[in-house]
Amino acid sequence: MANVTLGGTPVETIGNLPAVGSKAPDFKLTNTELADISLADYKGQRLVLNIFPSVDTGVCAQSIKTFNEKASNLDNTKILCISKDLPFAMGRFCGAEGIENVISLSDYKTGAFGKDYGLAFSTGAFETLLSRCIVVIDTDGTVLYTEQVSEIGEEPNYDEALTSLA
Repeated sequence: MANVTLGGTPVETIGNLPAVGSKAPDFKLTNTELADISLADYKGQRLVLNIFPSVDTGVCAQSIKTFNEKASNLDNTKILCISKDLPFAMGRFCGAEGIENVISLSDYKTGAFGKDYGLAFSTGAFETLLSRCIVVIDTDGTVLYTEQVSEIGEEPNYDEALTSLA
């Protein structure tokens, strides 16, 4: 389990992120049109999983905006923004902010993604929500990079994550 902080207070996740060099666990998430999406839907593409607790917080919203901006310069790469927010909320946010270069996906139905990737909170005020993480996956489904942000109120290292794609 990862030990992170939320406003300086220690909290835990249910496990650890997939190891660099391992195969990324499959997932079934819901897009903003309420369709199920899996890892297999992105076969042959590089993925950056931008994972966060809720689009309705400043840092989470900023991560979507930042990756949206950077995504337009990436070849054969999709940025998946993943939380447990309802797909309606994610669609509303992206529409209002003019977000068009990232894909919003939700783990609201089962929470299996948060469990399988070891990043759902198991303690604290955000218990069951997804912790702030980045997972980069190459075209054959191998994990290239992971970051578990140690303080939930801080942004991930965007440049380091994207550099792992080089």
